Amino acid sequence: MGATPRSAQVRWPAEWERHRATWLAWPHNPDTWPGHLDQVEAAFVEMVAALQGREEVCISVRDPAHAEHVQGLLAPRGLERGTELHVLPTDDAWVRDHGPIFLAGEQGLAVADFVFDAWGRKYPPWDQDASIPARIAEALELPRYVADFVLEGGSVDGNGAGTILTTDSCLLNANRRQPGEPERTREAMEARLADWLGAECVLWLGDGIVGDDTDGHVDDIARFVDETTVVAAREADPSDPNHAPMEANFALLRQMREARGRPLSVVSLPLPPPVFVAGHRCPASYANFYLANGVALVPVFGESTDQRALAILAELLPGREMAPIPARELVLGLGACHCLTQQEPLAGAPPGAA
Repeated sequence: MGATPRSAQVRWPAEWERHRATWLAWPHNPDTWPGHLDQVEAAFVEMVAALQGREEVCISVRDPAHAEHVQGLLAPRGLERGTELHVLPTDDAWVRDHGPIFLAGEQGLAVADFVFDAWGRKYPPWDQDASIPARIAEALELPRYVADFVLEGGSVDGNGAGTILTTDSCLLNANRRQPGEPERTREAMEARLADWLGAECVLWLGDGIVGDDTDGHVDDIARFVDETTVVAAREADPSDPNHAPMEANFALLRQMREARGRPLSVVSLPLPPPVFVAGHRCPASYANFYLANGVALVPVFGESTDQRALAILAELLPGREMAPIPARELVLGLGACHCLTQQEPLAGAPPGAA
């Protein structure tokens, strides 16, 4: 489909709007979680358990043998009956970034299919991941809008009403440019976000957190929880390398307004103490939560800050259960709950929190 979503009057719903399903790509790459794949699969089982009964859970698996393996992990909890397994081979599990972004309009759902190149060609091969939006669109018989530029789902966060949060460090990074693509300026990317995700206002933050191999995805540092409220990751220790960039982002957010001119209410969300593996600091952040129907999947790290983060999010998300997901092993792969999920909206659902 050569047109853009804007021409078809479809919109990118906010994550808190009602879903039909959540998509997961079941982990299988031992290089992503060396020595920890069993614990990572256990965390995936917890995510499925938190989602079941609230919306469908659609899981990409590599082949029929992998499907049987996944069913065997889900069966002891009685979870295999409420899942849809789709044989859609992937290179890795980060469906937020390689998967489709679902759009909604009067005629139903559609899929936006952006170029995926493994975060600036860092982790070959990525051809199977790059094919996933087209294959999901085909499986669901949905129209597909095909972009000619890189955009990862974790690099943008929307309020469902025309405002998108993102970062200079990722969206303007030269490593995301395709052959023949002009320089990625703010103006150029704002025009693309308007055409493809309905952005009327793009709010630009600076650097991401230490250890983030995506060059600063916004879903680790600042997230909308309603149209005008943003939670922002903050580091209390002035000597920590996350302190200065998070304070700079927090100051920017406090000066910002959304598309309708309303000022943002900015709420501090603590960062956990540093998580290291093999001497490398991992991008552990409570901001990497995922909002599903009636529940928030919140990464926890076995730290004293876990309960404070859960309490802050519970107060901001009334009527939504907090589901703590053990993420200390997940984040060894450099992502957590939001990075590993992708929402499929419920066609025809009115805007508003589910």
